[in-house]
Amino acid sequence: MQTIFVYDGSFIGFLSAVFDVYDYRATSPKIVADQNYAASFFTKKNEVISSNAKAKRVWKGILKFGESQDASLIYRGFLSELPDMEKVLLAYIQLLFKAKKSIAKNFAEPEILRLSQINKKVGREKHRMEAFVRFRKTKDEIYFSTISPDFNVLPLIEKHFSKRYADQLWCIYDVSRNYGIYYDLQKAVIVHLDLPAQILNSPESIFTEEELNYQKLWKNYFESTNIAARANKKLHEQHIPKRYWKYLSEKALLAW
Repeated sequence: MQTIFVYDGSFIGFLSAVFDVYDYRATSPKIVADQNYAASFFTKKNEVISSNAKAKRVWKGILKFGESQDASLIYRGFLSELPDMEKVLLAYIQLLFKAKKSIAKNFAEPEILRLSQINKKVGREKHRMEAFVRFRKTKDEIYFSTISPDFNVLPLIEKHFSKRYADQLWCIYDVSRNYGIYYDLQKAVIVHLDLPAQILNSPESIFTEEELNYQKLWKNYFESTNIAARANKKLHEQHIPKRYWKYLSEKALLAW
């Protein structure tokens, strides 16, 4: 009978599940986040309790046997949130612990090749978020931005914005995953907010008059400089895919 290790969906919870897989010496284990778990007569459920101590031991083993590239592949793979990713990550960790050396470039193994491909996609999404995030100043003097990336890259972009905007209060909020990162001039912390619907539409009740005037300035600028007859929409979308337009103040103001 297959044992299903059900965890809380966090990275610490996943590493705790990996620890339990080895601790229980499970022969055909499967790790599943609780929101994706479906009971079955042919499987045995094992509830995983997230433990910092267990997670640290597993992570220490990953760093001991592998290199930073192995750790990055595992972490970014987890942040991809792709279906059955736990299966791929567990297989990678098992191969790593068996080899006792870095396996990041052993592309003959299908799990490693897939994880490498996923890592590239997550990396591209990270860089695009760093390029396309647009802040709007609220009446609370906080520079606020909403995002909805394909992958959970918010933890990966925190360092970039903490360094670049170290002298400003800012918050980047992932509306798809309902959490954000708030920087208070000293450190960045995770926050959960009940966002009003108006936050996405730049209402006067949320953002400063200066910010709203700035939006109008962008509109006037792009309307005056845009030459519709010379617009190359296909090339434009190659550089800035349509799914990112919602983040850009200047794109929201252009009809085309």
